Amino acid sequence: SVAGARLKLALWYNQVNEAGFHSFNSVAASVFAHSTRILNFFNNRSTNASAETFNAKLKDFRAQFWGVLDIKFFLFRVAKIFA
Repeated sequence: SVAGARLKLALWYNQVNEAGFHSFNSVAASVFAHSTRILNFFNNRSTNASAETFNAKLKDFRAQFWGVLDIKFFLFRVAKIFA
């Protein structure tokens, strides 16, 4: 449940602060800043993992064809491979 996850996240955040690991401060601050979006996962169990995977594949494909000047052909290849 969202309430249980919120409690565990708050406990983790407190443990990080009390532990004194200064290297974790930025991680804890980022988790705290994005906690609402992180906890949204527990509402419907959905993530943007598929979009992130597609983005990574597209970046890799683009890196392989770096310097290609024919944009129409590039977009054609993207559509054929990933569509």
